[in-house]
Amino acid sequence: MFFIDTIETESLGNRSYLAGGARTAVAVDPPRDIDRVLAAAAARGVRISHVVETHVHNDYVTGGLDLARLTGAAYLVPFAARVSFARTPVADGDTVSVDEGITLRALATPGHTPHHTSYVLEEHRSVAAVFTGGSLLIGSVGRPDLVEPRLTEQLARAQHASARRLAAELPDETPVLPTHGFGSFCSSSQAEGDATTIGKEKTANDALVKDVDSFVANLLADLEDVPAYYAHMGPANAAGPRPVDLSTPPLTDAADIAERLAAGEWVVDLRNRIAFAEGHVAGSFNFEAEGKIATYLAWMIPWGKPVTLLAESPAQLAAAQRELVRVGIDRPAAAATGTPGNWMPDGHTPRSFPRATFADLAAQTPRPDVVLDVRRDSERANGWIEDSVHIPIHHLHQRLADVPAGTVWVHCAGGMRAAIAASLLDAAGRDVVAVDDSFDAATEAGLPLTTGS
Repeated sequence: MFFIDTIETESLGNRSYLAGGARTAVAVDPPRDIDRVLAAAAARGVRISHVVETHVHNDYVTGGLDLARLTGAAYLVPFAARVSFARTPVADGDTVSVDEGITLRALATPGHTPHHTSYVLEEHRSVAAVFTGGSLLIGSVGRPDLVEPRLTEQLARAQHASARRLAAELPDETPVLPTHGFGSFCSSSQAEGDATTIGKEKTANDALVKDVDSFVANLLADLEDVPAYYAHMGPANAAGPRPVDLSTPPLTDAADIAERLAAGEWVVDLRNRIAFAEGHVAGSFNFEAEGKIATYLAWMIPWGKPVTLLAESPAQLAAAQRELVRVGIDRPAAAATGTPGNWMPDGHTPRSFPRATFADLAAQTPRPDVVLDVRRDSERANGWIEDSVHIPIHHLHQRLADVPAGTVWVHCAGGMRAAIAASLLDAAGRDVVAVDDSFDAATEAGLPLTTGS
């Protein structure tokens, strides 16, 4: 009997897979921190004989090359992918034997990238599942605009054709196992649900229920900004990522932290937003280790700028390092653990700012000077607080000068991004209040909302 294990990278909205039989297995689209894949194989008591990529990824650094090197597995990469390392090129229709009676068959599904390839897992020639990478997702497809703007419409049309090929050639009961679509910005829209089949997608996926022109028009109209760090992921993966290093970074002290801040480096406090608001090193930024630190820190930091991590514990520091290597922030310049008292020179006191709810905002008389909304465009389109200023969080660091004068009440949809924004504004010397609340509470609080219609 075959098995399929899912290796979740929830913070990036991605999944990798380990599939095989009694003795050997294949790893599909492995993450950078390959120890999780090795642990899954060890738990199954199998050897990894093949590592496969559905495409050259644009949203994370792959662990495929390193995993193949460590295990001696064959490294299968789509034939048309332009890469700089030795690999086993895979073309449409190629098959490999994974274990006795278990095979993997390549199926060309261009669209997310020009070379994108899905893999059909078969047991004794019966279809068991299909690994669709960034092609057919749950209720959606992978976005086609990550390669080159002039190719976007062409790739969108290819996505439509590829989805239909999968639907035509595979049985309705085939489980669809995508890499993207669980919160990943590689998805053209946010998927609903946790599992699907070819049959379910035939009734719900735009690529399978709409004609190609309608599908393409709607797909392109709904595309949003992608994280800025995506521009660096494809080249890193094509060049061949170096082995990951999760060893503890150089530990630093209060004087060095002050010097780094004075030099314009980023000092990132990983503690939760409540602790940060109550007291933090002046000039530091708050990216919660328990939040989407990989996505938002990598999106906002100038690429290559040194970053120092401040954590409340070695475990929190290690978890953040693991998140960051997945998106190419390989080695923090320095790190420290403890509390703000450990991170500031003698005689300095922590900075702080208040937190509030939407009910607190509604009770303000007169109205606060500035209400700043840092949600994405698609979120704001569903309604916003009247007279609020809109600067999406990923633009705020470059647009601090656009925030009007006065005390700033900043909000997002739930509180995490508002905390990041509040830390940026606080570091710039602004008076700020972080609204740590669900946006649903804005209506309940009686705040006037508008859609601009």
